[in-house]
Amino acid sequence: MHAGIDLKPKSLCGAAGAQQAGRNALLDALPRADWERLRGQFSVVELAPGQLLHAVHGLRRELYFPLSGLVSVSCLSRDGACTEIAMIGDEGVVGVSALMGGEAPLAQSVVHGAGMALRIPAAALRREFERSSALRTLMLRYTRLLMAQMARTALCGRHHSLEQRLCRWLLMRLDRLGGNEVPATHEVMADMLGARRAGVSELASKLQKDGIIGGGRGQVLVFHRPRLEARSCECYELMRRETEALIPRRPGSFGSFG
Repeated sequence: MHAGIDLKPKSLCGAAGAQQAGRNALLDALPRADWERLRGQFSVVELAPGQLLHAVHGLRRELYFPLSGLVSVSCLSRDGACTEIAMIGDEGVVGVSALMGGEAPLAQSVVHGAGMALRIPAAALRREFERSSALRTLMLRYTRLLMAQMARTALCGRHHSLEQRLCRWLLMRLDRLGGNEVPATHEVMADMLGARRAGVSELASKLQKDGIIGGGRGQVLVFHRPRLEARSCECYELMRRETEALIPRRPGSFGSFG
């Protein structure tokens, strides 16, 4: 339990902003002794939509533990086309491969939902990773979860309909962003799903006519989540259960920012 931890934000406007920053499930699960050794290495930073956290083949000198918001991990082709292979919210960490000798990523990490994160130098977390069995277990567990998400995303893209994939994608976004709004244009959704924009627009119109979603100005509003879940494939439910099993949340364990 980390109740009462005082981590002063370096990039927030006052205590009010700090209190709204949020929590991270991985850091919640750290033993207090591990947290105390690491806490001085963290800084609180804003995540702005479109911000590039890690570029393809660029060095990963820092890792980010989102407290809120959403980060998209995408693979790029030589001609610049991209497809999303994973999404990360407050359940995970951006750049975990840097702990395992993979400082130069083969995918890019871009902020798709505004929020806050705890940032830490990769070298500092790597030292603790080698020292702490608890941190090592958590990071390896999360790596397994990330690999499972990527594998399921690959299977989904090959064997399920575009409607099922779009519904699964929206649901996974909602889980990480909270509320009922997903910031995305039809073009962004098509890029992330590796689909034609016309096909995504047609499906979005169909879902809107059915009263499941609405939209406007780069936002998708989900009006009826149960019906959206019913139109998704089994991939969403399987990934949700996998996340809950591997990264259990402990309410109230991560302390305030002071």
